[in-house]
Amino acid sequence: MPLHIAIDARRIRDFGIGTYIRSLVHALAAIDSNNQYTLVSGPGDVRTLAGLPENFRTAIYGKDDHSTQDHVLFPLFLRGLSPDLVHIPLNRVPLLMIRPYVVTIHDMANLFFEDQSGLRLRLRRFRFRRGLVRASRVIAVSEATKRDVQNLMGVAPERIRRVYNAPDPEFARGSGPSSEEKQRILERYQINYPFLLYAGNIRRHKNVPRLVEAFAVVREQLAAHEVYGDLRLVIIGDTISQYPEVRQAVIKSKMEHHVRFLGFVPFDTLRCFYESAAAFVFPSRYEGFGLPPLEALACGTPVVTSNTSSLPEVVGDAAVLVKPENVFDIARGIREVLLDDDLRAELIRRGREQAARFSWENTARQVLEIYLEAAAGV
Repeated sequence: MPLHIAIDARRIRDFGIGTYIRSLVHALAAIDSNNQYTLVSGPGDVRTLAGLPENFRTAIYGKDDHSTQDHVLFPLFLRGLSPDLVHIPLNRVPLLMIRPYVVTIHDMANLFFEDQSGLRLRLRRFRFRRGLVRASRVIAVSEATKRDVQNLMGVAPERIRRVYNAPDPEFARGSGPSSEEKQRILERYQINYPFLLYAGNIRRHKNVPRLVEAFAVVREQLAAHEVYGDLRLVIIGDTISQYPEVRQAVIKSKMEHHVRFLGFVPFDTLRCFYESAAAFVFPSRYEGFGLPPLEALACGTPVVTSNTSSLPEVVGDAAVLVKPENVFDIARGIREVLLDDDLRAELIRRGREQAARFSWENTARQVLEIYLEAAAGV
């Protein structure tokens, strides 16, 4: 008998988690015509969810998951839908959440790196753990995250499933922007120099100040280089205004004229920057999965990333790994990727192969199996 599965899609337009929701929903739509799906979303999300098959419908719910009332009102709203199962795609589970439900945990950065202490931190940990231990199944997006959930949150290992994310398949397709379109995009942003790229938010654990410092070291070392003498750093996906420590790193390194912060950009623009970068550098101190390096690999861009948390698991042998706490080791990795042509060619070849190992179809098939297990109470 078909299941009725409700998915909390209120964050479908977010950066990061929105990509997860959109990609998973469309992949489920491609493989599952049997079960019925209700996507709970905000009033402005209808266009984002258009074009799905008949077994997918939308239910409009007006409050976001930051509201205190959400702990009561969202479970009541879900109860009115009478689902057999609910999927919460990130660990913000209402305290009175109806069961059975499945929750996806992407990382635990909020517990490891947020500047909170005392009662507020204890309440956050309580809610975080409660959302996981009451779930019928916990989907962890990497083995590293799975270990954290088991060891730090005390969730029984038999209820945790590791299901990898995947890059948007458009990154790997050959039908992206033409060379003329790429040139127009780069001209629009006044990019006429070789550049390193970082894409993602600038939260504390992302280690962007050390990236800026490492870039300053490399720029000085390559000042006389015929190709990279005017090397720049381009940062996409967040604004600098909320992060004074990043601004201080830029000023202290005297890189004000060589570091560009572009904020969020459209998909084709992001892909153009991935494909045009001399290297993608992602020295994060902690990642639950680490999608941007995989996107860069799919675009054929050499990657320098950290040797910690899930990142070695995701990039395999297709990237140069560095110690994220060491500015000079990050600089060493950047320099190797820029100057060693044989290494660059090998990383590009391995990168495309590594990215191809991840697909949303595989992710959706595994998630669907989890839905069936959880709904059956197995």
